Amino acid sequence: MSEESERRELAELLPPPAVPGLGADRQLLLRERVLRRAAGSAEPPGRRSAPRAPFRRPARFRIAVPALACALAVAGVLAVDLGGAGTAGRDRTVAQGGAAVASEAVRLLDRIALAAAAGPEQPTVGADRFVFIESRVAYAAQSAAGGPVTMAPAHTRQVWLSADGSRPGLLREEGGPDTRLGEDGPVLLLDRPGASPRPDASRGSGPSIGEPTHAYVASLPTDPDALLRLIREQTRGAGQGGAGQGGAGQGGAGQDPDQRAFAAIGDLLAETWAPPRVSAALYRAAERIPGVTVVPSAGDAAGREGVAVARTAHGRQTQWVFDRTTYAFLGERTVLSEAGEAGPAGTVVGTSAVLAKGAVDRVGELPRAAG
Repeated sequence: MSEESERRELAELLPPPAVPGLGADRQLLLRERVLRRAAGSAEPPGRRSAPRAPFRRPARFRIAVPALACALAVAGVLAVDLGGAGTAGRDRTVAQGGAAVASEAVRLLDRIALAAAAGPEQPTVGADRFVFIESRVAYAAQSAAGGPVTMAPAHTRQVWLSADGSRPGLLREEGGPDTRLGEDGPVLLLDRPGASPRPDASRGSGPSIGEPTHAYVASLPTDPDALLRLIREQTRGAGQGGAGQGGAGQGGAGQDPDQRAFAAIGDLLAETWAPPRVSAALYRAAERIPGVTVVPSAGDAAGREGVAVARTAHGRQTQWVFDRTTYAFLGERTVLSEAGEAGPAGTVVGTSAVLAKGAVDRVGELPRAAG
């Protein structure tokens, strides 16, 4: 028997080689690619594709009202991954086995963005209407002498905002008087629990990242790079006035431009009603911010449990909580990430839960879905 024949006969005795299957990461990437294509091509039944006007600018949310910023500046929410379960998102990709793969935070935000983009089309909100947002909120307070913070019970908060900013709005908080929201009077900021309110020197004229209207939010760029550039430009220098009072502006931003951008996006998610494509762009802009992490389990002010995207700065962590099945934005939470006078690490200093959003004809009116 020839050597070639012996080799062929031995080969026939060997089992066939195994067919390699797809790894978990590869399956996830393929699934997300299919979802992305579906989200990009889907149209509402009976509607034709029509050219869309280019979206323009984003705006970080603060209501322009007399003495209101105390309710809004602390309304940024923070949380901390005390068990070390958070996954660093410093880079959008990390090395793994010699290959570059997306970080856990980037992968989660991409799935959230896909879900947001595939959501139902938002009805047009006329300039003469109001955007209504109902939430459940609770914030900590600290005595003038310092010491540990005290968490207040959660209460209902309702706000009506003019769609184009031309008419006064209304803030209604459970247990307190109604507050008229208008153009008169200074906007005040609260840098940390127990701090004295200070004027917001960053206020400009007209809608902006810090003072968005619904019309302004709807015109934001849907390109995440352009959107993040705009957010960084409009939050440059914001929060620095609070650095001398503990180094923590909104969301612990202080002198940290990345945290200012992260806090601005969180404000837009919680305090405006953005169209699906804009919401998706906001999540993808957040992917590009260094230091973003994942907290596998977190809760909102309504007691709903989900998964969170978070960022830590200046002893606090800002956390956005999402439904782990639908990826819908649930709310925020603020937790001390370092022990200090205010309390041990893990102390909750702010929490919120978005309950309803919609459009109405006048202040005080509730959308049908909100009762």
